[in-house]
Amino acid sequence: MEGEVTKSTRNGTRSNGMIVAMCLSFVVGMSAMCAAAVPLYRMFCQVTGYNGTTQRVEQVSNLILDKQIQVSFDANVAPGLPWDFKPLQKSVSPKIGETVEVKFQIENKSDKMERGQAIFNVTPLEAGVYFNKVQCFCFNETDLAPGEKREMSVVFYVDPEIAKAPETKTINALTLSYTYYPREGTKPVASNDAAGRPVEKKL
Repeated sequence: MEGEVTKSTRNGTRSNGMIVAMCLSFVVGMSAMCAAAVPLYRMFCQVTGYNGTTQRVEQVSNLILDKQIQVSFDANVAPGLPWDFKPLQKSVSPKIGETVEVKFQIENKSDKMERGQAIFNVTPLEAGVYFNKVQCFCFNETDLAPGEKREMSVVFYVDPEIAKAPETKTINALTLSYTYYPREGTKPVASNDAAGRPVEKKL
């Protein structure tokens, strides 16, 4: 009888151990999925233009339509980053497919080095997939010395396909919005110098 009780106790302990192990495995698996969710979602948005995410391209458009589209600019800074950030032009009206350059001004109002990175989107959201960036300060983190003021550029064009798609062909105005968020670290990003230089060739 005692042997049976001991055996039953061991089996119960073993079962409890298996349940604990399964729960721990589930927690670890869910944590890994959560960690992967953000970059996967970001990649999905970049590929599909979902949620107004713009596209990054390596070359300019070779087709320019005889139709203009107004592009307005919105600049914001998230709490925790003591910067002033604004576009030097409130809006532009390029032809669809025309490559244009627009400058933004940013200033560190604090007495210490600050790092930030700009997150962006386009509205209407369905137009994001047709908004192509050739060059943008938002591709890299930005470091500003105490009191530093800098001009930085975004070079873009609106894909002519926007005039064909049923859901976007009636759109004649877009808004490109940026929000700078604080990032940790103070190591300078050399590529930001290139982002601030004017483009040599512009259509």
